Amino acid sequence: MNLPLETGVVAEVGTGKHPIVAIRCDIDALPVTEKADVPHRSEHPDCMHACGHDFHTASILGAAYLLKAREADIQGTIRIIFQPGEEGPSGALKIIETGIIDDVDAIFGMHCTPLLDVGQMGIIDGPAMAAVDAFRITFHGKGVHAAHPDKGIDPIVTASAFVGAVQTVVSRNMDPFAATLVSVTHIEGGHNWNVIPDETFVEGTTRSMSKEGRQAIRNHIESLASSTAAAYGAKAEVHWIPGPPALINDAHWGILARKVADKQGFDKQPMAPSLGGEDFAFYYDKVPGYFVFVGTGHSYPNHNAKFKVNPAALYPASQYMAELACQAVEQIQQEGSSKG
Repeated sequence: MNLPLETGVVAEVGTGKHPIVAIRCDIDALPVTEKADVPHRSEHPDCMHACGHDFHTASILGAAYLLKAREADIQGTIRIIFQPGEEGPSGALKIIETGIIDDVDAIFGMHCTPLLDVGQMGIIDGPAMAAVDAFRITFHGKGVHAAHPDKGIDPIVTASAFVGAVQTVVSRNMDPFAATLVSVTHIEGGHNWNVIPDETFVEGTTRSMSKEGRQAIRNHIESLASSTAAAYGAKAEVHWIPGPPALINDAHWGILARKVADKQGFDKQPMAPSLGGEDFAFYYDKVPGYFVFVGTGHSYPNHNAKFKVNPAALYPASQYMAELACQAVEQIQQEGSSKG
């Protein structure tokens, strides 16, 4: 399909009419130099499929091949999305902006996981992955000679106080049964051993599993930054970078996801929700769907330079996604719930 995308591909199999079901994979890599002992190891420094997106792409290509072979039997349309930029900035939003999701009745995706063996599948109804936000807080003080701190306002001390205090946002302010998290990952200020700088910044991320928790944790952090700065005579400038919302699987489609997993011989495994993020969640603002986790064998974790997948998981994943899409088309027809 001819879409205004710098990278990424969208294709269709079927009649071109409703029902329309989409299956999506992500195609981007990570800035990691690959160290996995595999023949297809990346030849480019700082460029590696360390999260299995090459596996996702190959799986959906395989699904497309299988769907094309049975196209005459598909009484609807299966839209196949090869999405750029899952790792950020969000490629899902770029796909949505093209309008290609507007007439879709249901959407499905998957992610490989080294936590499960080949032949196993993780299926989670409801909240499955977290909303992801980032923050950068700059504490503005007054630079001065390190020998005379009383003549200035120390932003390093202010930032350090904030880093300690922000650990209480979750433990003292959030529902203990609601999964939320704050991690400070970067603090930087000053360049010389004898100079107190004008400013220091702190960066980090928050994770939450609900809209309410997401907003509450932001409110607490912004308030804490301002009050901590005021206590030390400094000022806080908060820059909030929103990411994808929580990925909340539609339990209605979970029934079909399990049915197809059984048909394809997958061993369904219970999985706890993850505080990792996934921009597939943006699609759920437009259309219901389901996202599953395909076991690719125990390996190094995602984003590790030695991460790899077992290729034996590839064909079963292709079969599963093709069958899931076909079954979804049939189910929408039976329910009469198509947008068409």
